[in-house]
Amino acid sequence: MKKSRAFRNAKGFFIDSLIFFIVCTITFSLARCQKRSAAGSIRFSNLKVGFIYIGSIDDNGFNSSMDEGRKALEKMGIACLYEENVPETAECESKIRSLIDKGCNVIYANSFGYMDWVFRLAIEYPSVKFCHFSGYMHTENLSTFFGRMYEVRYLTGIVAGLNSNSGKIGYVAASSISECIRGINAFTLGVRSVNPNATVNVRFLNSWYDPDGAKAAVDDLNSMGCDVVTFHENSTATIKEAEKKGMYVIGYNTSAASMAPSVYLTGALFHWEEYFLKDVEDVLNGNWKSRSFWGGIKSKVVDIDTITELCVPETKDKVTRAKNDIISGDLEIFQGPIRDQNGKEIVHKGRKLSDEQIWNMDYFLEGVVGQIPAH
Repeated sequence: MKKSRAFRNAKGFFIDSLIFFIVCTITFSLARCQKRSAAGSIRFSNLKVGFIYIGSIDDNGFNSSMDEGRKALEKMGIACLYEENVPETAECESKIRSLIDKGCNVIYANSFGYMDWVFRLAIEYPSVKFCHFSGYMHTENLSTFFGRMYEVRYLTGIVAGLNSNSGKIGYVAASSISECIRGINAFTLGVRSVNPNATVNVRFLNSWYDPDGAKAAVDDLNSMGCDVVTFHENSTATIKEAEKKGMYVIGYNTSAASMAPSVYLTGALFHWEEYFLKDVEDVLNGNWKSRSFWGGIKSKVVDIDTITELCVPETKDKVTRAKNDIISGDLEIFQGPIRDQNGKEIVHKGRKLSDEQIWNMDYFLEGVVGQIPAH
């Protein structure tokens, strides 16, 4: 049966209109993609992430914990490069330049002492996104990131307080900076929440990596009767020496359950993959913005390790309840009444410290034995 010319013309007009509509739709979509790319997104195929580490990625400590984040990105198919054992000198700048020359358009630098060089390079390379650990300088393409490890220190303090027979607990700290101070104080609050008369005895190393110093500190703490010890420094010496002395140990950065199974109670761990994966996702979808990230247990960036069977039975239940209360906001670590080392009430009942006050903490709380050296 023959179709009329009018029908054929109508059909041709419909097809032409459909083609025109499709072309317009594709053109509009491409324009949106180009606009989005201009806003800061990076194509997956072009993304390359660079890492600068202060130490070795095999240190079983801070650098190893951060390198787990790099490995998580690589499992997602994201290209990564890294430089390890980079000192806090101008060498940091040259290493970062090298990574940029190799195509890295996102840079993570994991030590406070890199800050000035990272800031300078962020200004020089506005198309590269920089993320600096623990610093405070920002530009439109420079973020900072950190973890609220003091929340986990509180939980590990509960573990220590419940499992100490002597009521004397040791703490080996790298430095007298506020990062260490707030961790010691939070730990002490956790200890005394379950063991009110216990003391936390502090030894400072004045170094982030001093295995011999850590060993000597553990020996000293052991000689004064401490039966549980924890640490905030970047070696594994505290763990190894505690095992030799038969002292219970609470780890830091990465799990030491397999390293010292006869004395390991639990640990305060970083999970940097939680931060890196989300941050890189924001880069890819164009939502990345310079920010100051300080994530706690709720963000999953920090958490307590598995509580081992060496602990007394009620340990898991008490820690779980406290952890849930921290996540819900029902438990604020630095909420009054809180007294300082000299017995003076510095946070009244019903009040709490602000983030700025916690960040800049420079005093010890009641229950801490030791003095803060000048730095």
